[in-house]
Amino acid sequence: MFSLTSDRHISADSGSASIDDCLSRIALSKDKGALEELYRKTYTSVYSFALSILKNTHDAQDAAHDCYLIIFSSAESYVSHKKPLAWILTVTKNLCLKKLRERAKDTYVTENELEMYPDKMSAVTAEDKIIISECLNTLSDNERQIIVLHAVAGMKHREIAELTGLPVSTVLSKYSRALKKLKKIL
Repeated sequence: MFSLTSDRHISADSGSASIDDCLSRIALSKDKGALEELYRKTYTSVYSFALSILKNTHDAQDAAHDCYLIIFSSAESYVSHKKPLAWILTVTKNLCLKKLRERAKDTYVTENELEMYPDKMSAVTAEDKIIISECLNTLSDNERQIIVLHAVAGMKHREIAELTGLPVSTVLSKYSRALKKLKKIL
């Protein structure tokens, strides 16, 4: 559909207006250039979140691809609340949950799958990837998702709470517990 020349990580706040603009252009005129721009700005967050849920690189790639297809076909249903990334990640989450129900997989993040986290893993050594993989596998699904959404997608705890449907206090406590587990392992 379009080519990716460079992935860029964008935080939940830094590009909200431009993401909103892309969604508006897609909704109004099915602008493929706007879809490509949206893809470049949000792919790292979408893919990383999908991988944190599905724990399988191929399924995460499929979910990310499907997410952009759904966005392209249903952008007109998006109502801006100045949180476009949260809407996109909700679409991603719903796709991932559907995939999990369909396939009922229970896999782990492996060292090879860590290669698939864009931008964030390029300077990490092979030994570090093994350690990160083992650390991620010690966390519960919720803890892993919260860590990835905060550390990789750059979302605030309040935004993570809205996305996951958990109270902010629960997100904060799970994040804190996950960090303690990771520190203890390391």
